Amino acid sequence: MLAEAVNFLLETIGRLGYPGVFLLMALESSFFPFPSEVVVPPAAYLAAQGKMDLRLVILSGVGGSVAGAWFNYLLALKLGRPALIRLLRRYGRYFFLSEEALFKVEDFFARHGHISTFVGRLLPGVRQYVSLPAGIGRMNGWLFTIFTALGAGIWVTVLALCGYFLGRNEALLREALHRGATGVILFALLCVVLYVWYLRKR
Repeated sequence: MLAEAVNFLLETIGRLGYPGVFLLMALESSFFPFPSEVVVPPAAYLAAQGKMDLRLVILSGVGGSVAGAWFNYLLALKLGRPALIRLLRRYGRYFFLSEEALFKVEDFFARHGHISTFVGRLLPGVRQYVSLPAGIGRMNGWLFTIFTALGAGIWVTVLALCGYFLGRNEALLREALHRGATGVILFALLCVVLYVWYLRKR
């Protein structure tokens, strides 16, 4: 099944090119459960074959990630807060959540939104949804874009390099992606530690 999916993506990306990478990464960065691990590495493998350009693959992936993140940001900005307040008033007690918790999230992103957005983009299961509290907290749009692009850029580059150099060997690619994801998570934790140290030092 995996080999068939990869072949399908190779054919699809080969037909759609960079707009295909952009679109699929935008989907991955929004609500749709579409893993980036099956988008960027096949495109980078095509780059290794001379059919695409690795730099443009990375730029398309980062651009798509930012576009998908902005979709979630605007959705939360326009609809998120009133809807969340209604949900919290009705169901919050069942999940030990309250309106006060929402206000704390808003306050936290007002003060630490940049590092939260950057680190969130590096963490699996978080990168798709970190834009929601950023939107609810009305994080500055320029800062949101910059730190989303920085975080997405690191992750997309890791995926692209794995696909470019190991795309022919599925077993090695799997191992490299796993190690790459682990390395990115450790890097994210290091960033958090350094940020906390900086705040205390200041």
